[in-house]
Amino acid sequence: MKALCYKNTATNLRGWIEALHEKQVYGFAYELPDHFVHIYGTAGPLYVISSGLTVIEEKNGSLRDWVVSTFGATDIRSTTNDVGSTVTGIWRPGLYFQNEIYQGLDIDQYEQRFSEQSLRVLIEQLDVLLLYIEPEGSGLSSYSHKTRELLILACTEVESHWKSLLTKAGAAPLNGRTFTTNDYVKLLSSAHLREYTVLLRNYRTAQPVSPFANWTATAPTNSLAWYDAYNKTKHDRGAHFNEATLSNVISAVSACITLFCVRFGPFHLVNESKTLSSIFNQNFEISLNEPDIKSFYVPLYNFSPGTRRDRTVVNPYNENLNLPWQPQILAI
Repeated sequence: MKALCYKNTATNLRGWIEALHEKQVYGFAYELPDHFVHIYGTAGPLYVISSGLTVIEEKNGSLRDWVVSTFGATDIRSTTNDVGSTVTGIWRPGLYFQNEIYQGLDIDQYEQRFSEQSLRVLIEQLDVLLLYIEPEGSGLSSYSHKTRELLILACTEVESHWKSLLTKAGAAPLNGRTFTTNDYVKLLSSAHLREYTVLLRNYRTAQPVSPFANWTATAPTNSLAWYDAYNKTKHDRGAHFNEATLSNVISAVSACITLFCVRFGPFHLVNESKTLSSIFNQNFEISLNEPDIKSFYVPLYNFSPGTRRDRTVVNPYNENLNLPWQPQILAI
C-alpha cells in the first residue's frame, strides 16, 4: 500500500492553530480499514515526519478528497515505498528514534559505533588543520603532506561506505574482481546522495558543499573532483601533490559525513551529546536540499476497532501503535 504525499495549504483541526500547515508543510496519508490517517512533516533542514502530529478520522469518501478538503493538499503524489517499508542501509526522513533506525535500516550499535570512531578521527584531524590554515581565499588551495594524508584517509573511508552499501545490496563488481567507481556510482540515485549539503561553520565566506552533486555515470571518477584528486595524489605524489588541497579535503570529509548519514541517519551527529556530536556541531551543519519526498518512509499504525472516529490528533508512537518497519533489500 502506497501513501499519498503532498503539500499542506490549510489547517482544519478544531482547537489547533490555524497556521499549523505553515510549519508542518508536508503531509503523508493512507487509509486503514476504518480510518484515514494523515501525518504531518516539516520542510528542512532534515525534513522530519512528525509522528506526534498524526490526524485520524473515520473513512468517508476517498482518501484524496479527504486530504484536499482537510489539509488543502496540493501537488499530490504517491510514495515510492509501501507504508511501513524501508530500504536496508538507506536512511530517509521518517526514521527518527534510535530504536526504529536500528530496526528500519537493519543495523546495530556495533556497526554504527565502528563508523562513528572513523568519522570522529577525520573531523578531529580536520579541526587541527584549521588551526593552521583558514578555509578561505588562498587557504583553500593550499596543500601539504598533512592535507594529502587526510585526503587519502577520508577517501578510503568513503570507499568503505560505498562497498558496505553495495555488499548489503548483494551487488557484484562489474569487472568480476573488485568494486570501482563504475559500481559505486550506482548508489547516486538509490542512496539520494545529491540531496545532502554540508556547511563548514564559523567562516563567513564558507560555501555549502554537496560532495556528490556533479557525480555522473559517464565519468564516475573524474566527475568527483575531490575523489579524482585523491586518486592522482595517491598514485603519483610527485606529479599531483598539489591536488591534495584543503578544499578537496573538506569535500572528502563532507562526503564521509554524507555517507554516515545515509547509513545511520543524521541525528546521531546533530542531536546527541557524544564526543562525535560535539565536534561535529562545532564544525559542521548538514541539511537536505530539495529531497524527493516520495522516497520518505511513512510509518504504519495499528489502531484498534474502538478508536474514536471523529477527526482528532493522536501520537501513535507514544502509544506504541506503530508496527515494526519492514526493511527491503536495496535495489541497485
